[in-house]
Amino acid sequence: MQSTIIIGGSSGIGFELASELLASGNQVSTACREEGRLGELPGIEYQAFDATQPDAELSLPETLDSLIYCPGTIQLKPFHRLSVEDFQGELEVNFLGAVRVIQQALPTLKKSESASIVLFSTVAVQTGLPFHAGIASAKGAIEGLTRSLAAEFAPKIRVNALALSLTDTPLASSFLSTDERVKASAERHPLKRVGDAAEVARTVKWLIGPDAGFISGQVITMDGGLSSLKLL
Repeated sequence: MQSTIIIGGSSGIGFELASELLASGNQVSTACREEGRLGELPGIEYQAFDATQPDAELSLPETLDSLIYCPGTIQLKPFHRLSVEDFQGELEVNFLGAVRVIQQALPTLKKSESASIVLFSTVAVQTGLPFHAGIASAKGAIEGLTRSLAAEFAPKIRVNALALSLTDTPLASSFLSTDERVKASAERHPLKRVGDAAEVARTVKWLIGPDAGFISGQVITMDGGLSSLKLL
């Protein structure tokens, strides 16, 4: 039985992942600000946790096989309207929170025979998109962290990231609030749709499993072809 902790599992991708892993017989714990929909999942372990608080402490199992860090932000503004505080806020949620969590979990991850960490980035790091300076900067730090830690923790712990485009989650609800907005967002992608949280969760499930045991230090793009395809 694999032991996994999901940071930010109360909705969206984290919730879908918790559902997937529980259905496969894994031991799953979640740490997030609010319980949210987690009460719907029998057998889930929940703890209140705010990754942006420097003194927040995680309750961890003696041995941890997988750590998935899901917290994120979508704050799109013109650069001239972004304050230093805005950039700091993006870094706290997306990057520094992940750093704190990994530092706390590292001793228990090292006890696993085959441990894995999965982080999340955005297509906007490798593909310049307007109004994404704040989130692209923070997620760029995540991509650097992914590769650096994969090298440092090898061969004991694998570290990878998924770089997503717009995905249908509560976090993205303001961008998908009407049929017209959904259609407009879909049309920007070569595959003519937005991402689905359940399919991202299944990809994470594969990435932490034995079938992906030779993969580390990778930033895997799930963006409907947005970053690499141009249809004529």
